[in-house]
Amino acid sequence: MAKATTTMMKGKSGANETKGGGDPSELIDARIEELGDWRGKMLGRLRTLIKQADPDVVEEWKWRGVPVWSHDGLICTGETYKNVVKMTFAKGAALQDPSRLFNSSLDGNTRRAVDFHEGEKIDEEALKTLVRAAVTLNKSKAQS
Repeated sequence: MAKATTTMMKGKSGANETKGGGDPSELIDARIEELGDWRGKMLGRLRTLIKQADPDVVEEWKWRGVPVWSHDGLICTGETYKNVVKMTFAKGAALQDPSRLFNSSLDGNTRRAVDFHEGEKIDEEALKTLVRAAVTLNKSKAQS
């Protein structure tokens, strides 16, 4: 599966946006390094877990610099804010979450998110299970 390609440009807000031809994985690397604090470490660890859960995942860079992971459709995003790293699952409302990882965006009909705060421990196996479930859901929709 080919990786999506993008390029960076300045948007109206002055934030880096992408369109056209750079390497999304390199842009995500740069974001992790640029953060330089617990958020960068958290985003880096989440990225590693996503790749462990689905070695065929495609990394993308969208929406004014948001890391995105896809496989037969969007799996999740990795957004960084001042006090939280948010992992939003595009079809999270349709996923089973027996470990109750979802703790944000619970009222919508489609998305669900997991907010990670400084010092929080990740339930790595539960998170990988959630990523795999999202991939399975995407594959089932792609085949129908």
